[in-house]
Amino acid sequence: MKALLLLLAQLCSASLVPEREKDPEYWRRQAQETLRNALRLQRLNQNVAKNLILFLGDGMGVSTVTAARILKGQLQHGQGEESLLEMEKFPYVALAKTYNTNAQVPDSAGTATAYLCGVKANEGTLGVSAGVTRDRCNTTKGQEVTSILRWAKDAGKAVGIVTTTRVTHATPSAAYAHSANRDWYSDGEMPPDALEGGCKDIARQLVENIPDIEVILGGGRKYMFPKNASDVEYPHEEKHRGTRLDRRDLVQAWHDAKPSGKVAKYVWHRRELLALNLSRVDFLLGIILPPRNPGAFLKDAGPHPGDVGTPRGWCYTPKDAATPPSRSSSIPLPTMLAKQALHEAVELDRAIGLATRLTSVQDTLSVVTADHSHVFTFGGYTPRGNPIFGLAPMQSDVDRKPFTSILYGNGPGYKIVAGERENVSAVDFAHADYQAQSAVPLRQETHGGEDVAVFARGPMAHLLHGVHEQNYIPHAMAYAACIGSNRGHCSAGARPAAPLLLPFLALLVLLC
Repeated sequence: MKALLLLLAQLCSASLVPEREKDPEYWRRQAQETLRNALRLQRLNQNVAKNLILFLGDGMGVSTVTAARILKGQLQHGQGEESLLEMEKFPYVALAKTYNTNAQVPDSAGTATAYLCGVKANEGTLGVSAGVTRDRCNTTKGQEVTSILRWAKDAGKAVGIVTTTRVTHATPSAAYAHSANRDWYSDGEMPPDALEGGCKDIARQLVENIPDIEVILGGGRKYMFPKNASDVEYPHEEKHRGTRLDRRDLVQAWHDAKPSGKVAKYVWHRRELLALNLSRVDFLLGIILPPRNPGAFLKDAGPHPGDVGTPRGWCYTPKDAATPPSRSSSIPLPTMLAKQALHEAVELDRAIGLATRLTSVQDTLSVVTADHSHVFTFGGYTPRGNPIFGLAPMQSDVDRKPFTSILYGNGPGYKIVAGERENVSAVDFAHADYQAQSAVPLRQETHGGEDVAVFARGPMAHLLHGVHEQNYIPHAMAYAACIGSNRGHCSAGARPAAPLLLPFLALLVLLC
C-alpha cells in the first residue's frame, strides 16, 4: 500500500512538469539567451538621465517579490513560478542593507531618510541626521538633511510624490519633511513641548518646505483641515474629521502659495482627477481617502485585457497614462492580510510596467526597491503550481494539522483553539480577509531585518550592483541625473537643459 501511494505521488509530481521542461535543450536555450542578454550589458548606458523614477514597495521583501511573481502568473492562468514581474526584467539588481543607525530591524522613517536623503538615521525620525533623538524636538535644529526631490527641484526639474497611503506617512514624507517623530502628522498629534519648541507638523511641512512640488497624490485629508471639520466625502464619520489645532486649511494654504498665473488644482476624488485637462495644470494636489473596505478591491479582480487581475477601480487607461494611481489605500500592518498585500504588489508591478512603456531606457533611470521587509514567508514543500494562497501538501508531524504555505514569523495570526493550534481546514484561508498564522503571538506583526532588492534600468543603472548601504541609492540616482553634489562628471554639453521632468517618486505602500 505504501509503495502504491509513493508511485501515485511520483506520477502526480511528474504531471506538474510542463512537457517542454522535460527536454534539456529547453533549459540550455533559455540559458544561452540569458547569456546573450547579459553580454549586451557590457556596453554600459552612461547617458545623463533626463528622468528619474523611484518605485518603493513598503515592506516588499524578497519573499514578497517571489510570492507576487507566482500570484501574477497564476492570475494569468499559468503555474506561476515561471512568471516574471516587470521589475524582474530590469537588468541590474542589488541588495540594500536596511538597518537604522540605532536599530538592527528598521522602521519606515529611518529607511525613508536613507533612500531619499542619502543619510542613515535613527528609527522613527524623518529627514534628519542620527543626531536627532526620536520625540525630542529640541534635537532637530541644524540636523535637517535634504532629499533627492529637493536636489532635483534645485536643478530646475519638475517633481512629484505619489503614494497609496497618506501623504504624511513616513514613506513619502522624508522627501520634504524634517521631524523628530514620524507620527506628528498634524499639530493635533504633537505633544505640547514639541509645539512650544517650534517644531512643525508633517502636513504643514508638505505645504511650506517645498511649495512648488508639481504633483502630490495620496491620502490623509484629515491632517490638512481644522479640528472637527467635516470631511467632504464622509461628513458624518467622526474618524475622518479634521485634526488641526491651529485651525488652518492647508489645502487653501497650498493653493495660495502658488505663483500668479500658474494653475493649481486640488482634487479629492478619482473622478475629479480624470476630468482634469492635465496639459492646463501646473500644480496638482490630490488628497484621496482609502476605500472603506481595503479588501473590497479583490472582489472585482478578475483578469481583463492587458491586466493581471488588478482592481478595476485602479485601472490605467490612455487618459490615465500621464498620472499615477489615483486611489489611496494601504493594508493595515497589524492584520497580516497576505492576499491583499500580494495583490497590491502585483498592482505596483503593473504600474512599473506602464512607466517602462511610457519612458525610454536611454534617458530614464527607473529604480524599484523596498524600505524593509516583513516576517513573511512561504514554504512547506509545495508542488509546482500550488495556489500561492493554498495549503502545503503535508500536515505538521507534531500536531497533525494542515498549514498554509504563507506564514508569518510573528503577529496576531497566532491562534490557540481548545488548547491547540487552529485547524486551518476549518476556515476560509483563501479569503481576502484571512489572517495568516504566525509563530509568535503579537498584537502587531513586526518588520523584518534582512536586505531588500534594488532593481535598476536606464542611464547609470549599473551603479546599483552588489550589496550597498541603503543610503547609497539616491546618490547613485543623483549622479545619473547630474543633480545634487556629484556633478563633476557632467559636461556642459551633456547636461540636459532645465526644467525637465523628474516624473514621480512613486511611493506605493505594500504592507506584507
